[in-house]
Amino acid sequence: MTFSALGLSDEIVRAVTERGYTEPTPIQAQAIPVVLSGGDLLAGAQTGTGKTAGFTLPILQRLTASAKPVTGKAPIRALVLIPTRELAAQVEESVRDYGKYLKLTSMTMIGGVNINPQIQRLKSRVDILVATPGRLLDHLQQKTLDLSHIEILVLDEADRMLDMGFIRDIKKILAILPRQRQNLLFSATFSDEIKNLADGLLNKPAMIEVARRNATAELITQKIYPVDRERKRELLTHLIKEHNWHQVLVFTRTKHGANKLAEQLNKDDIPALAIHGNKSQAARTRALAEFKTGKLQVLVATDIAARGIDIIELPHVVNFEMPNVSEDYVHRIGRTGRAGSEGEASSLVCIDEHKLLHDIERLTKREIPVVQVPGFEPDPRIKAEPILNGQNRGQGGGRKQQGQGQGQGRGGQGQARTRAAPRTGSGPSRTNAATGKPAARAPASHRSGGYGR
Repeated sequence: MTFSALGLSDEIVRAVTERGYTEPTPIQAQAIPVVLSGGDLLAGAQTGTGKTAGFTLPILQRLTASAKPVTGKAPIRALVLIPTRELAAQVEESVRDYGKYLKLTSMTMIGGVNINPQIQRLKSRVDILVATPGRLLDHLQQKTLDLSHIEILVLDEADRMLDMGFIRDIKKILAILPRQRQNLLFSATFSDEIKNLADGLLNKPAMIEVARRNATAELITQKIYPVDRERKRELLTHLIKEHNWHQVLVFTRTKHGANKLAEQLNKDDIPALAIHGNKSQAARTRALAEFKTGKLQVLVATDIAARGIDIIELPHVVNFEMPNVSEDYVHRIGRTGRAGSEGEASSLVCIDEHKLLHDIERLTKREIPVVQVPGFEPDPRIKAEPILNGQNRGQGGGRKQQGQGQGQGRGGQGQARTRAAPRTGSGPSRTNAATGKPAARAPASHRSGGYGR
């Protein structure tokens, strides 16, 4: 199937072809006709499958086909709500790239930057607005924004919206939009909460799910590296230098942990920068730009970046710390293995995180191979400790009282869950790193004491 066969205009197909795409992905092939028909849509696909083009292309087509002569200032006709600043910038860039031969204009509306240039930009024509909920509400409160002519609403990464506590903001925004509009809800995962949101938002929607819930891309090679909590940084440095990794996205649980790890990697002569919610937008944009061009070897990020980074052929993602929320693992490793490219996702797992790993494997319905690096074998005498405020002792520093959550964005992420300490034991190595051959497997009763299986 071609993009032309889906009913897209020659101008849009030309722009898509110039981006190097000739055949639509499964989510695009199914979503584009639905959006072009004008109906509501609930769509889910694992990250990295071309979901953005699945709604961007038909929106450009619909707005062009239904354009009417306007006297005075042209109204905003399409609103795309995005959870993070980086993802908003990425989506709006796609709108511009795919619409380069059309007479439509777009803008990004995000927090963390001066609001005045956005106010000035709104005085000229904007057909498609890509915004984060918080800054959009700021404009609405200042009465610098008119959404009374919105024809199409998109909620992108809707599950992340709920995770970040945006549901109240979203409801405020929905309350002021025209009732007659097309609604498109896109999500990498389908949770029960997402389906509840869809029930109240969508009108007889088509439902598309091109991959099973919470699946990980088959092109991603996943590995677990057992290691003691105090030796994670040392192992990460070893892996980067030993395997000559040149472009590595590393995830930590906390902002403080990201800063500390970036500092330590630089001391190990590995160029690294941290990106998280406390960084200025200018610093985040600069770090991401350097990483995309290959000038920066390692980008250390919190989960705020898990869905906002789209780098062609990113080879390596590392979970320096396992996420508290299992679904975030899917989104983290989904930064690699995108658009048909292969990638590798490595997780450094200490004894405190065995339960988190077990939850991830249960969610993804797959057992992740374990690779033991000689010299980094876990000490069986070390006991598991609870993960407080998202931190392992010796990793994040400055432990806080149990139950204090590490919030992100408006509304925060909620409280970090504290896991019960599993039984001790380092868990069996299923692959010998020196020989590459499978290691002997221990009985299930023994293995459950190690990696929670």
